[in-house]
Amino acid sequence: MDWVQRYGPDRQPSAAEIADYISSPLWAEMNRFLRENYEVQPSCHYSSCSAQPGWNVKYQKAGRSLCTLYPMNGFFIVLVVIGAREQNEAELTMPLCEEYTRALFSNTAFSAGGRWLMLSVTDAGVLEDVKRLIQIRRKCKKRET
Repeated sequence: MDWVQRYGPDRQPSAAEIADYISSPLWAEMNRFLRENYEVQPSCHYSSCSAQPGWNVKYQKAGRSLCTLYPMNGFFIVLVVIGAREQNEAELTMPLCEEYTRALFSNTAFSAGGRWLMLSVTDAGVLEDVKRLIQIRRKCKKRET
């Protein structure tokens, strides 16, 4: 059964149901990274957006979006918006990224205030790229020693 059919606007999935549907250890790693490094909690939202309808998980810090996570069967998609302020740093970071991420970045036009990158996290390399891009949007909190 499809994600949107299983969990319509009137049936919000639990965190465990989302994790079960995605069925990837990368999901737990992504959420751990965001919670530990940004001290944020996820919030679930239903979207009717034609690009990616259904329930998604948003992370925000200080009223600014870090990213939105979209559950898929066996993987997940992360939306990271690289705005004008982050553009130069993101371009300098691209040589460190996977070919998939570099191609997506170069093929995504700047519109509506940024590059709206929807990265399919199917392996650890893409997950690391996503973490880099999020850290460009907002630096990680300082760790106490």
